[in-house]
Amino acid sequence: MSTLSHRYFADENPPFSRLEAKPFFETLSLKEKKYAHYMSRAAFEGTRIIITQTNPNAVAIYDMILKTFSNADGNMINTETLFKASGVSAETFEQFLQYSAQFLGNLSNYKSFGDEKFIPRLSEQDFAKIISGSGSKEAIELFEQSKQELYSVEPIARNLIGFPEDGHISGYYSQNISKSDILLVQGFLEKEKIDPLNTRLFKDDKNNQFKLVIASAEEQQATKTYSLENGSKIEVSYTDFQAPMKKIAQAISDAIPFVANDTQKNMLESYYKSFKSGSIEDHMDSQRFWLKDISPQVETNIGFIETYRDPQGVRAEWEGFVAIINKEQTLKFNRLVENAPLFVSRLPWTAEFERETLNKPDFTSLEVLSFATAGIPAGINIPNYASITQIFGSKNVSLGNVISAQSPNEKFPFILEQDLELYKKYRNLSFEVQVGTHELGHGTGKLFSEDEEGKLNFDVDNVVNPLDGKPITTWYKPGQNFNTKFKSIASSYEECRAECIALSLSPHHDILKIFNYEGREAEDILYVMYLNMARAGLTALEFYNPTAKKWGQAHMQARYAIMTIMLNAGQDFLQFKPCKVDGKDSLEIHLDRSKIRSVGAPAVSNFLTKLQIYKATADEVDGTKLYLEATRVPDDWNTIRDTVISSKQPRKSFVQGNTIDAKDQVVLNEYEPSAIGMIQSYVERRA
Repeated sequence: MSTLSHRYFADENPPFSRLEAKPFFETLSLKEKKYAHYMSRAAFEGTRIIITQTNPNAVAIYDMILKTFSNADGNMINTETLFKASGVSAETFEQFLQYSAQFLGNLSNYKSFGDEKFIPRLSEQDFAKIISGSGSKEAIELFEQSKQELYSVEPIARNLIGFPEDGHISGYYSQNISKSDILLVQGFLEKEKIDPLNTRLFKDDKNNQFKLVIASAEEQQATKTYSLENGSKIEVSYTDFQAPMKKIAQAISDAIPFVANDTQKNMLESYYKSFKSGSIEDHMDSQRFWLKDISPQVETNIGFIETYRDPQGVRAEWEGFVAIINKEQTLKFNRLVENAPLFVSRLPWTAEFERETLNKPDFTSLEVLSFATAGIPAGINIPNYASITQIFGSKNVSLGNVISAQSPNEKFPFILEQDLELYKKYRNLSFEVQVGTHELGHGTGKLFSEDEEGKLNFDVDNVVNPLDGKPITTWYKPGQNFNTKFKSIASSYEECRAECIALSLSPHHDILKIFNYEGREAEDILYVMYLNMARAGLTALEFYNPTAKKWGQAHMQARYAIMTIMLNAGQDFLQFKPCKVDGKDSLEIHLDRSKIRSVGAPAVSNFLTKLQIYKATADEVDGTKLYLEATRVPDDWNTIRDTVISSKQPRKSFVQGNTIDAKDQVVLNEYEPSAIGMIQSYVERRA
């Protein structure tokens, strides 16, 4: 293989963690277990949607992996038998297992955290031997069909997810779609009031005609053709992902008899209608009911939710989760919610920039049973519909078994030797505080907007911009929202705003006390929280491509921004000092814990104020300028990035269980935390 290929090799022996859920699952009644089972099925029936949205060429790889490891009955084969039949070395076969498991863990051959392509470590010839050893004609045919996609790393630009115009890959657009095409169609969508969340966009160069496809189980609306501003035509059809959407809708229907109350029934009926018809309005209804279903024993949410992977930032990835409430942990978050008005009043902006009525969010700690997504988060704040959250609030969720999941022999580069034990002791505990205040932060802040009748939701004659003392001149017009205005930076910008809120609020003693931390331990928690942010910002360089000058992960771009703010706060609050580790050049993080409240937190709060004002006033020009400057990586930081890359640790993969409906009982099968366990879980999931 070429030297370039080595750069894109799949991780070597990455850590696998079992997503432990059985103790909580066993506390459920049979009715609750059946509800959890069918909603899990609904979520995972969207697996192929996720893969296609990332890289349409990867679906064949997915099927090849499943066929290779499945017997005639569709069950997991004996991997030892496959190994012997292949005739390759044990090391080579392990590399095959690792690639297969990492593909399944990311639901693509592009990393869910980093958006960069990865390829097998074993040669194409050895890969072919293993596929042939399976005896599956379908697997062999799929390998021949996908081997170019498996191994190709040229051109380099295509190894990143992004705009096709830049040579990158995207499942949301055909490769001939330009950025100006996307903006042209976006203007049309706003005019026609078509939400882009569950859409994809293609173009036929021969007749200069666009096609917008909407995910829908049944084409309940006839295909229509419209004229765009430049004279070209666009065809709008409700025909995308019909096969998986039908399965999703059916699983939703199967879950309805097992709901806990009428609110859940109304929620599922709205989901069903949305997925059958492609209506985002129906999905918005489901979220209104979801917000009314307070602290259910089994929590679930499903749909086209997050826009991280769309380079334009307006089209959403499929996801769905089912989780079980952790009542003991939820008590802490309930105390946070009860005091939410007080804590929100401490945020660094005036009342005009906060929502008139703070709807206390529902905040629960959950243990994830299943999560159909390319990358499982540690916390969630949804829904993402501003028109709903500005009025009805949101739900905040901390995913306890994701936060607490441990990886064997995990290392923590760049932490000072004298800080290491403290860091290990409080890293997860401080992260719990950070997740809580971060998700609370997502539910704050007003968006200035104008409705269809021209009515403004703020007093334009009296509200001034605190950054310049001048009247407000920009706001969200009908059909616009934060994502459509701030486009590609919107997701990362909002994650940064929430992270800043966490760092701004957490120095307050009463917040730390809510999580049962007082005195010296509270100060240690606060220190580790800031130290972890500094380290996250530094290691974020792994997800920055200096050639394309492009960030590959929204959260890491956000953490890099905050790290630069703390680094530039002055008074030696944060410093990176060169050192040697095992004879190699490295860095040490020096953070002055005595200056967190006097230097670090004020610097973060000042940056947070600007983020909020620009977001509230729909000022994407100044907001984009601010954010791109904060996340700019200077050329002289390339050596620092090289140090980060040389010390990077493989990202953890979560092996999830499967539920099986056996009529009078529902069984949860869990798997070993390993490459084989990951593969078996997907073979038996049959999604």
